Amino acid sequence: MMYQPLNAKVDPPNYDFSIETLNDFSPGKEVSGLNGKYGKSEELSSQRGTKTLKFNVAQIRYKFPILVQEKDGLILDSFARLPSYFLHDIFLQSLVNKFGKQTSYKKVGEEAVYIWEKEDLKLIYSASCTITCFPIFYAAQPLKAKTLPLLEQMKKASQGN
Repeated sequence: MMYQPLNAKVDPPNYDFSIETLNDFSPGKEVSGLNGKYGKSEELSSQRGTKTLKFNVAQIRYKFPILVQEKDGLILDSFARLPSYFLHDIFLQSLVNKFGKQTSYKKVGEEAVYIWEKEDLKLIYSASCTITCFPIFYAAQPLKAKTLPLLEQMKKASQGN
């Protein structure tokens, strides 16, 4: 029996994900347009006029949650738990293409954190490597936040404070 080589195109799971999708959840943007584009949000909490909302970004190949804090209809900050099957190299390169080289980088064990500080915005991307590298989360918050950003709230909660 003779075998023929298989010439097939294999695309990574995030080949058609656009980093522009995350722009919709940037601080200062209006929440009102998100419900139509990403479906109805789920309210997770509300205190002192600030709500934490959960949106699901979905496409044929992926689905992941994005949390936003909003007040008076405007996004204060956002946190996205990225799918582990997204390829880190492609996602990081998209961020570098859009925002340039990161302002700071920190590696602890097998995890890395990349931070961009642009104008009044702080962007945080975390990834981890085992056999391959994969993204963990992406967060966007103002440099001078008036409320405790979601990422900081999660860190505080995980430390039991």
